[in-house]
Parts: sequence; structure tokens; C-alpha cells
Amino acid sequence: MADFRYRGRDAEGQLTSGSIEAANEGAAADTLLRRGVTPLDINLAPAKAPAGIQLQLFKPKVGSDDLIVFTRQMYALTKAGIPLLRAIEGLADNTSNKRLSAVLHDVVDSLERGRELSTAMAAHPDVFPRLLVSIVHVGENTGQLEQAFEQLSEYLAREQETRKQVKTALRYPMFISIALVVAMFVLNIFVIPTFASMFKRFDVELPLATRVLIGTSDFFVAWWPVMLLGGVLGFVFIRRYVRSEAGRLRWDYLKIRLPLFGDIVLRSLLSRFSRSFAVMLRAGVPLTQALSLVAEAVDNSWMGKRINDMRRSVERGESLTRATRHSQLFTPLVLQMIAVGEETGRVDELLHEVADYYEREVEYDLKSLTARIEPIMLVIVAAMIAVMALGIFMPMWDMMSAYQGG
Repeated sequence: MADFRYRGRDAEGQLTSGSIEAANEGAAADTLLRRGVTPLDINLAPAKAPAGIQLQLFKPKVGSDDLIVFTRQMYALTKAGIPLLRAIEGLADNTSNKRLSAVLHDVVDSLERGRELSTAMAAHPDVFPRLLVSIVHVGENTGQLEQAFEQLSEYLAREQETRKQVKTALRYPMFISIALVVAMFVLNIFVIPTFASMFKRFDVELPLATRVLIGTSDFFVAWWPVMLLGGVLGFVFIRRYVRSEAGRLRWDYLKIRLPLFGDIVLRSLLSRFSRSFAVMLRAGVPLTQALSLVAEAVDNSWMGKRINDMRRSVERGESLTRATRHSQLFTPLVLQMIAVGEETGRVDELLHEVADYYEREVEYDLKSLTARIEPIMLVIVAAMIAVMALGIFMPMWDMMSAYQGG
């Protein structure tokens, strides 16, 4: 549900305007027609944040931990039979996150004015994802708000666990890569020039490896400010490009094509798709609307585009099985499970099984990732050390041999 501003003519032909609460523009127009108002213009009203939030220059972030605690507490409170208004007001007063506290107080104010919980939460899209709001909305309409919060708490907890596993696996190679880059700069700017000045005093012909090292070091010493500035500008440019629609689509596609990591990222995304889609269907969200929401929940524009293509196929009358097969995202095993689920009316249950399957695959790949990365890192480090050692010690060996021969 959202607020819409409208202009129209009443039964007497007089211009009238105001605001109305509806699920979409079409629903708003239907409501106005029932009231005897012919709509001329309907626009989504901008969401207004509470004054307490607007005045904050640095807003504390509401993370997944806060949302998990919030949904778990709401599940416990609604299950205990505590009135909704009292439950949210108590959470607003006791939460440690000031931003979430201010948002929940605004939700309480909206509830006191007669709005639904999902509408009040939808006014804060930067805090409550659309998927969460939609499931709460379905829970309100079906009288199963308690089960809605239970599903959300389990879904958010699993999502957080998967994200943590992926971040933990990627932390080691990123740390090694950063250490190698820093070591390269330190050696080329501070260490190698010392040996280069010593070799020049002997006035002897240096081996190729030594000349390459000295040349690389001279380049670093002479151009390191330009390299640093170029790196910063390149980072800013890439970041701006990735934030654009075309850049984000390209980057999200490259992430699933990276060597070693691409398959893990893809399986993680497919697990997130299956889990969130199953939660939406189990909550009673219509199929096409669920696909639209899941396209945002996967947090990958390339996969979101594929999921929206699936939604359009379903809207054209194709079955979910056929749409998923055309997407070319899933393995034959998963496609078979979806087909069986569609035939038996248990798509949500089998999608949970699909999510569990992909999560087990991701967990196994993450455990073996370190074993696959370590040999590659060792080869790179060994090659760098070998080049450095040969470049520095070969001239010294030549000089010692010449000295002993003389």
C-alpha cells in the first residue's frame, strides 16, 4: 500500500484533489470512481521521513542484524497476543539502534492514524525491503501476521549466514592480494634503489634480471605520484561506472564469471532466489508479483533481469517450469524439482529444497576454496621472491667470483 496524490472531477464536474491510499495507480483509480470522482491525474506521493530522521546528518545504518532481531521479537510478541501498537512501541523504546527507533516511532504514529502496518513500513524503503513489506501485507490480509514474521526471521537469518560465509571465504585472497601490492611498492621504492646504487659503484655489466628490477624500481620511484593518482582516479571512475545501470549490469555479470569465485557467487544467488521465492509463495503473494520482488531481493541486476524475463514469460501464459528452463539459470535437477512442484501444487516446498541444495553446494565450495587458492598464491609469491632473489644476488655472485678469480 502507498499514498497517491490525485486530481479529478466530482459528480458535479468540479475540480478536486487530494491523496488516497492504494496498492497501485489502478486500485487508486477504481477507488476514486467508486467515490464518484473521475481521475485526471494520479501520481505516487513522495514518502516523508519523520523530522527526527531528517535532522540527522549521519544516519546510523539499519543492518540485517537489526532486522533479524526486529522480526524475531515481532514474532514472539504477536504470538503472545500483545496488541500490535503496543508491541512496536515497546520495541521502539528498547532498541539500541537510534535510526530504527526513530523509524518505529514513526510507524507507531502511522498506526495511530489508522494506517496498516505494511503501509507504515513501506514509507521507509531504505530500512524495510519491499520483500519484507509485501510479506507483512499478505500476513495482515490473511490474518497470519505471526507466521509472516516467523518466515521473515528465518529467511533473513539464512541470508545473513550465507553472506557471512561468502565474505569469510573472499577475505583471505583479498588480504593476500593487498599485501602483495603493498610489498611491491615498498620493495621498488625503498629496497631495490639501495642495491642499485651499490651495483653502480662497481661499474660491471649486470644480469638481465637485475636490469629489469632496477628499471622497474626507477619507474616506480619516478612515477609513483602519477601511479597513485591514476589508481585513485581509476577507482572513482570504476565506482561511478558500476553505479550506473549499464555498469552495474556488466559488473554483476562479471562477478559470476570470475575464475574460482564465479560459481560460488552464482550458487549463492540461486540459493537466495529460491529461498526468497519460496517464502513469497508460502506467504500467499501472487506468482508474478513474487517474481518482481525476488528480482530485487537477489541484489544482482543481471540475475534480476533474467528473473524479470521469467515473470514476463509467465504473464504471457507460459508455465513456471517453461519460464525457468528458458532462463538457463538452473541445473536439470532443479528444473525437475520445480516441474514436480508445479504439477503437485507444492512449488514453495520444493523451492525450499532447491535453496537447501544450493546452500550445501556453496558451503562445500567455500570450505574447499582455501585449498584451491593457497597453491596459486604460493606460486605467485614464490615467483616474486625468485625474481627478486635472482636480480639481487646474481650480481653479487658474479662480483665474488671475479674477486676470487683475481
